[in-house]
Amino acid sequence: MKHKRLLQFVVLLLVPAIVAGGAWALMLRPVGIQVAETDRNVPIQVFGLGTVETRILSRVGFEAAGTLIELHADYGDRVVAGTLLARLDSREQEARVAQARAAVAQAESAIHQAAATIKRAQANLTQKAQANERRQDLVQEGSVSIEAAQDAQSAYDMARAELAQAQSALEVARANLEQEKAQAAFEKARLAKYALYTPYDAIVVSRNRELGSMLTPGEQLFTLVDPKTVWVLAYVDEAKAGQLHVGQQAEVTFRSLADRRFSGRVARIDIESDRVNEERRVYVRCDACPAEFYLGEQAEVVITVNELAEARLVPQIAVTGLEGRHGVVWTVEDGQLAQHAVVFGQRTLDGRLEIVDGLPPGAEVIVQPEAGLRVGRKVTVNRAGGQP
Repeated sequence: MKHKRLLQFVVLLLVPAIVAGGAWALMLRPVGIQVAETDRNVPIQVFGLGTVETRILSRVGFEAAGTLIELHADYGDRVVAGTLLARLDSREQEARVAQARAAVAQAESAIHQAAATIKRAQANLTQKAQANERRQDLVQEGSVSIEAAQDAQSAYDMARAELAQAQSALEVARANLEQEKAQAAFEKARLAKYALYTPYDAIVVSRNRELGSMLTPGEQLFTLVDPKTVWVLAYVDEAKAGQLHVGQQAEVTFRSLADRRFSGRVARIDIESDRVNEERRVYVRCDACPAEFYLGEQAEVVITVNELAEARLVPQIAVTGLEGRHGVVWTVEDGQLAQHAVVFGQRTLDGRLEIVDGLPPGAEVIVQPEAGLRVGRKVTVNRAGGQP
């Protein structure tokens, strides 16, 4: 009985000792940790989500009203500049053009008639002038009466007036001709509005009406896009857009081709940001995007705004008290743990932060802090490849 009680007493003493010894071993044994390595040629990138758009998109239709009698293009067609797309019934306008041309011909005839009248008036004036000259000479000699000389003078003056009238009529006829020519040009220009042509090499995105439709002036019939101006409109968070510039390299991923990346460059950055979402509109043009495109398709854009030749990067989970560009990290110095407040610079697309200041010489930064770390504790550094 005494031996049994003695054994129980010894056990009661050993259990706390074993537990305390285990805890002491756990707290003091060197813990294995991983530290940040120095990276080289690190791209600093920003992400943007957007859609496929085009810089040149035209909604075209007729300037005149009429019935649609010809259609020569449909959805998906590729058309070159100057191609006839559609035509309205233009018989009434063609009649106006013919009428205007007839008026021009009539005005030209009036000019010929006025010119002939001038020639006749000039001949009559010459004859009256000669007769008046003879009468005036004879009246001086007393061969004719004064009344006869006065009649000759009056006839001469009337012939001069008739010539002036004929010349004025010619000017009027010429003015009428110009007016009729202008009217004819106007009617011809209106006739041209009954035919719709492609303004540039384009792809037909939509056709809204069919043959026989009655169209009003300005009504949209086709939507055209210039395939050479297709680009991606991406929205980038203003907080990450400070280093964006036109010409920077980018990668585009289309939702329908998620396994492919297309190179491109920033073509334009809107001066006005989205006031609601606080995002900047950035346009990226591909160097060699797919020939087939779909307006409005979702696309992802990654833009390289900078590159670090050499940097020490830590994930955000390794930082405590992160505020702006400042935070606290765990470090290894001479095999023991320490903590330092550091300053961060760039941020990579995967969320790693560049440490630019605050580390003492030789200090290494822990990238995956574990629970139970304390300043001064010994550690073992696990490097890439499993080498301590």
